[in-house]
Amino acid sequence: MKIDKNLHWFKLDNAAKIYPASHSRNWSNLFRLSATLYEDVDLRVLTEAIKNTVPRFPSIAARLSEGLFWYYLRPVSEPPAIMSEYSYPLAHMSKKELKTCAFRVIVYRKRIAVEIFHSLTDGNGGLIFFKSLIAEYLELKHKIEIPCEFGVLSRKEEPKDYELEDSFIKNSAPVKETRKDTDAWRIDGTPEENGFLNITNFQMSSDLIRSMAREKNVTVNTFLTAVLLKSILNLQFDIIKNPKKYKPVKVLVPINLRPIFDSKTLRNFSLYTIPELDPRLGDYSLDEIISIVHHKVGMYATKKNMSKMIETNVADERVLALRLTPLIIKNMVMKLVFNAVGEKKSCLSFSNLGEIKLPEKMKKYIDRIDFILGSQAQAPYNCSAYSYKGTLNVTFSRDIKESRIETYFFRELQKLGVEVTVQSNQRQEVKIDVLR
Repeated sequence: MKIDKNLHWFKLDNAAKIYPASHSRNWSNLFRLSATLYEDVDLRVLTEAIKNTVPRFPSIAARLSEGLFWYYLRPVSEPPAIMSEYSYPLAHMSKKELKTCAFRVIVYRKRIAVEIFHSLTDGNGGLIFFKSLIAEYLELKHKIEIPCEFGVLSRKEEPKDYELEDSFIKNSAPVKETRKDTDAWRIDGTPEENGFLNITNFQMSSDLIRSMAREKNVTVNTFLTAVLLKSILNLQFDIIKNPKKYKPVKVLVPINLRPIFDSKTLRNFSLYTIPELDPRLGDYSLDEIISIVHHKVGMYATKKNMSKMIETNVADERVLALRLTPLIIKNMVMKLVFNAVGEKKSCLSFSNLGEIKLPEKMKKYIDRIDFILGSQAQAPYNCSAYSYKGTLNVTFSRDIKESRIETYFFRELQKLGVEVTVQSNQRQEVKIDVLR
C-alpha cells in the first residue's frame, strides 16, 4: 500500500509542540512498548512486517521537520532499519535521528520493541500502532489471519481521516482553565553516568489489585495512584525532618480523552489531573488518599472541564502574532517556559494503559508485554503501569542511582499483603528493604 499523496505532511498536534522545543542532549521524551515472544524474532519477516505496516500509520511512522514558523511531521518514505538493543532502553534520540525517523524498532532475541518520540502520539495511540505491527509480523511468520479487534488495525486499509485529526483543536471550549498551581517536592539523587536509565519492574496479581480497588469502590488506577502518593509522602517524611520545609506531594495522572470526546485519533489526545497531598497537615491514611484521588480525578475528568483545559492550551495558536513568529524564537520562548514551569508541578507522572487485550490468535505467541516511560527532563523519576495475562506490571524508570521511591512503594504493597516479584536492569542489584 502506498501513502496517499495528500498525506505528505502534518502539523504537530497541540500537545506535541512542546517536545521538539524542550528536546535536549539529556532528554528526548520517548516511551517504549515491547513484546517478548515464545521464539526468537525472525529479522527478515519483521522487516517485511514493518514495510507493510508503516504506510497505514503516516502520522506515527514519521519524521520531524522544521518549517519557518512550526515543526511538522512527514511520513517516512522508507521503513526504518531494525536496530540492535542498546545496553539500556530509551537511549537518547538525537535531533538528526528525529529528522530521519522519530521512532525505532529494536530487536533482542525474542523481544520486539518500539520506541516512539512523544510528538508522534501518546501511549494509547502508540499501543495501536505497536499491536498492528506485531500482528502483521505474526501473520507473515505463522501464515495465520489475526482479526482486527482490541486495537489491531488492518494494514491493508487506507488511513482514516479521523485517525489523523488534531482532536484538541476540535474539542476546545469557549473559556479557559487557569494554569496556576503550586510546585511539587523534588526528589534528589546521584545522577547516572552516560544517560543510563534504571528500570525497576514490579509484578503482582491483577485480580488481587482489582479486588482491593473494588472493595474501596474505586478504579485500579485510582488505587495505584494512592499507593504511589503514600509512598512518596512517607519518603519525604523520612528525608526531611523540618516540617516547615515540607512541599506538596503530587502525581501527574494522564487522562485518555478519546472515550470522553468519542475520538479515534491516533495522534496525541490526553491531558492530566494532579492529585496532591499537603504534608504540613500531617500523615494521611491510605483510605484518605484514595478518597482524595477519586474525587480529584472524578471532578476534572469530565467533558466540560477537559475542554476548558484544551482551550487553555490551544488558545495561543489562534494569536496571529504568535503564528507569524519564526520557529527559532518560538523554540526559545517555549524552552524557557518549560524550564521555568515544565514538570515542577508534580513529583512524577503515572501513566497506566490498563489491561492490554489482544486477539486470542495473537496472544498465544506473546509471553510478555512491557511499557516503559523515560525519566522526566527535570526530575529523575517516571512510572508506568499495565496488565497482561493476569499480571499487573508497575514500572519505575529513573536516571539517578538511588532506588528510593521503589523501596517505599514495595513497603506499601507489603503492608497490603500483596505478593510482588521485582525485576531490574540496574548495574548493581536493586536494594529494596523488606519489612520484618
